[in-house]
Amino acid sequence: MKIDGVIWLRNIVDKLSFKHNVTTEEVEETLNNKPKIRFVEKGERKGEDIYLALGRTDSGRYLSVLFICKKTKEALILSARNMADKERKRYGKK
Repeated sequence: MKIDGVIWLRNIVDKLSFKHNVTTEEVEETLNNKPKIRFVEKGERKGEDIYLALGRTDSGRYLSVLFICKKTKEALILSARNMADKERKRYGKK
């Protein structure tokens, strides 16, 4: 899956920073560094499904990024956090 851009909502940016200590730059690095992406569920709108990207930042931090893939091939970020151990094992099998 190719992502052509990232859409940020102010409340999501604030939550990532406050709750998960993740920056917007780290999320964008993760999406640009060939993450392992898997389908999570159908979106509320046709053609806008929810996906989970497992990947690494340029500094080596392992992140899980939840996003909606818009029809324009842009990712609307919903959340991002450190990978759980189970996800880290799955990512290692990439």
